[in-house]
Amino acid sequence: MPTYTVHAPPPREDETTSAPERFAFVRDGFHFWAFLVAPLWLLVHRLWLAFVIYVVAFGLIGIGLSLLRAPASAQFLAGFLVALFIGFEAPSIWRWTLTRRGWRTLGFVVGEDAEIAEQRFFSEWAKRAAKSP
Repeated sequence: MPTYTVHAPPPREDETTSAPERFAFVRDGFHFWAFLVAPLWLLVHRLWLAFVIYVVAFGLIGIGLSLLRAPASAQFLAGFLVALFIGFEAPSIWRWTLTRRGWRTLGFVVGEDAEIAEQRFFSEWAKRAAKSP
């Protein structure tokens, strides 16, 4: 069953605490779309610095393999391994970006999908809020 980490953004100027509807739920595990179309996935999730790092690293790998006159199969394998790495590390890259932007990690929750994970998290969160003075 998937695990999600829950992140709260920094409060806006008119807020004392972050609004719960702005919380982000990041699923752990392999992200197929990040594997298949990494640059697009990074841009859709507004991971600008990670996108720049990806483009530079992928470009350097490609140039290096070309200078070494690596066969096409080796170039394909290198591209596949980079895509596989991005697919597995996509949640970590996303969490790193959120932390860099000042988001706090509130915890984690388990659920079959994001909607169930949100329901479980907010249900438990409401119980804790009712208990505290």
